[in-house]
Amino acid sequence: MGRQFFRASFNTFEHFFIFQHIIKWTLLAIPVALSVGSIVALFLWLLDRVTVLRIEHGWLLFLLPLAGVFIFFIYKFAGKNAEAGNNLIMEEIHEPGGGVPLRMTPLVLSTTIITHLFGGSAGREGTAVQMGGSLAGLFGRWFSLDKEDLRVMLTIGVAAGFGAVFGTPLTGAIFALEVLTIGRINHNALLPCFIASFFADLTCTAWGIGHTHYHISPQIMAQSAMPFIKIDYLLLLKVIMAGVCFGLVGYLFSEISHFIKYLGQKVPHKWLVPVIGALFLIALTYALGTRDFLGIGVGGNGAQISITSAFASGGAENFSWFWKFILTAITLGTGFKGGEVTPLFFIGATLGNVIGNLTGAPIDLMAGLGFIAVFAGATNTPIACTLMGVELFGGEHILYFAVACFTAYYFSGHSGIYHSQRLGTAKTGKQTEASDQTLRSISIEKTERRGQWLRK
Repeated sequence: MGRQFFRASFNTFEHFFIFQHIIKWTLLAIPVALSVGSIVALFLWLLDRVTVLRIEHGWLLFLLPLAGVFIFFIYKFAGKNAEAGNNLIMEEIHEPGGGVPLRMTPLVLSTTIITHLFGGSAGREGTAVQMGGSLAGLFGRWFSLDKEDLRVMLTIGVAAGFGAVFGTPLTGAIFALEVLTIGRINHNALLPCFIASFFADLTCTAWGIGHTHYHISPQIMAQSAMPFIKIDYLLLLKVIMAGVCFGLVGYLFSEISHFIKYLGQKVPHKWLVPVIGALFLIALTYALGTRDFLGIGVGGNGAQISITSAFASGGAENFSWFWKFILTAITLGTGFKGGEVTPLFFIGATLGNVIGNLTGAPIDLMAGLGFIAVFAGATNTPIACTLMGVELFGGEHILYFAVACFTAYYFSGHSGIYHSQRLGTAKTGKQTEASDQTLRSISIEKTERRGQWLRK
């Protein structure tokens, strides 16, 4: 009996097909990774150049309204479905249809550079992911892939773009899988995504592009009254409370960003929307008396408040996170291009700095937790963000990373910056939202329920 089972096991072709699958997707993923890594390197190089230009020539900010009109008409006449950006890529992964057009790459690259040159408060992840999805779609058409393989190919593009732009290949792979559906990860593209993310990051680095390095100092564990507890439980309690704050901020950012877009739809002449947004940005900048909240906000170039400064005492003011929140929501909500993630890093890191000051917790640790946890809440990707903490800050504090990200994930509710993200599993068992709904449809239902409640 045992001998027959042993012989039957080795007569199967399972491992042959596994080997064939790995070879196939390695050969498909590497050209995507090389192309995406190269275009992301060009993008990051251009981003550095225009940031310097904007700072050296402050008058460029006054041209932001004209830049907004220019971006509007570029997408009006040449964008077509590319206007949907990251949401289009998610929709095509879930249900392949019209495809992701190649024009998305030059459009989002050029308009993001324009946004940053003239002072918009935006990030870079959205641009990298859209370029990755667009180029992956091109390779998918070249290779005549069927619908199932095309889904995997587009997911590979997302992983490559994210991994290359932040220098976090493991995070890029998991993010691409986790961001598609809340509460569910499909492992069929796990290895191809990691291969693509790894080689895209390697390619970007080979072009001479470096990434910002962050540091969290090793913490001295407090003496515990219970020897079997190997962590500082008082610090853990502070991390949990901070995670709640990070999740609520991620929720508010998503809701306010979408609400600004909703208000823009009410404006009769759509080209006025970016003009109004730009005028608000200019007015707020001069009211605040600083330009630290414009642009990408990573640090350097004379900025007093930035992501890097938030890791030190005195590196942020009490409302630094709030002003970056408002300026970014206005920028992206009124039609300027870029990404939400790096601004979310800024918002989270500066909020963590404030919480560290108020609670007496290590400031650099709290800044790092805010960095990843606000992002986790706004994108519903707690596992990817926990891994990002390890890749960026080291593994010593992984327990705190997980606690902050998982807590933020729950307290961000069924909301997120990507409206085409689907709900696979409700965050609590008592939620009424149906499985596989998009966040867009959930948002519409919530709005209708609020309207019914107000009419009563």
